[in-house]
Amino acid sequence: MKRKRMLSCIVLLLVGGMMVAPALAKGPSLDKWKPAFDPSGAKYKFIVSNVSHPVLKGVYTGFAIRDELWKRTDGQMYLDYKPFSMLGGEVEVLNQLQMGAIQGMAVSSVASTNLGPRFGLVNLPFLINSFDKLDKFVNSGKLFDHFLMAMDHQGIIGVDICSYGNYGWATTVPVKTIADAKKVKFRIAEAAVNKLSYKAWGFNPVVMPWPDVPVALKQGVITGLDHTLTVCSITKKFEVAKYFTELNYAQGLFIWIFNKAWFNKLPADLQKTLMATVKDVCAEARAAAKQQEMEQRNAAKEKYGVEYFQLSDTEMKTLIKEASSVHQKFAPAINKTYSGDQYKPANFLKEVQDYMGYKP
Repeated sequence: MKRKRMLSCIVLLLVGGMMVAPALAKGPSLDKWKPAFDPSGAKYKFIVSNVSHPVLKGVYTGFAIRDELWKRTDGQMYLDYKPFSMLGGEVEVLNQLQMGAIQGMAVSSVASTNLGPRFGLVNLPFLINSFDKLDKFVNSGKLFDHFLMAMDHQGIIGVDICSYGNYGWATTVPVKTIADAKKVKFRIAEAAVNKLSYKAWGFNPVVMPWPDVPVALKQGVITGLDHTLTVCSITKKFEVAKYFTELNYAQGLFIWIFNKAWFNKLPADLQKTLMATVKDVCAEARAAAKQQEMEQRNAAKEKYGVEYFQLSDTEMKTLIKEASSVHQKFAPAINKTYSGDQYKPANFLKEVQDYMGYKP
């Protein structure tokens, strides 16, 4: 168990690594995102955490929810948003949330599996791997509702999802084929899904904390980086890695979760308003993240001369087929139901696969 927790902490460096290094060098400051109102008179104040930097649209969402919630509740509710890992790493913050020390969190889909294995569904390769597919899943009704119940048995409710883009490969050499990819030393996260995927593909992964990536890239310790285009561009990884293969095998996601006991103590009208606000703002954030990726794609090409590649349809089918073993590995944990679940499908993963049109 101790080893599992230690590895989970390392996972957080993956997501925490999305933060822009120059901004963190001097310590995080929220001055740029101060509210345009005085929150001191709010009747209900609550703390929400996130590990990353608000320059990412999916992370900025917390401030957008704060401001919209203030308007919709006539100043009754104030969301005190703490990005930049100000409250600690994600495993630590998940524990704080479960105990009620804080009230909410935008948790990465990778770290979310610590308390809700069902959340691992969205990490599976080639299942919910585009902005359009994410919106389709969010609007799936009982399937998405069941997904959001992943931490209910832990005293935590899920509300919605926002994105920070599509995963691909930033590399120091062109990767146009699977054969090219097998020559690359890819930095990946300390996460079971990532490791199993790369093993299934027969690639050469290097597990490495995010802060070590810049030096490792420059020194050639790694020659590729598994991350989203938006993050690679914003964090200036394209200064060294001049090529990006648009694999789009998964989305980088944050899941908005809240302490259930705290939520249940809110007046019914404020419960409804909070849920509606988070959902409305997350929908806008997903659209903004899609736009941000397009903007960063163009900016990286113009500023760094980045070249973009896609694998052939035949080779993509090969990767999809090989990664199907990862789906099989995690199916039992994703399919497990709990006493609080109102929907108890025989095979939840299969239902989502069919709904999403997944064909290995």
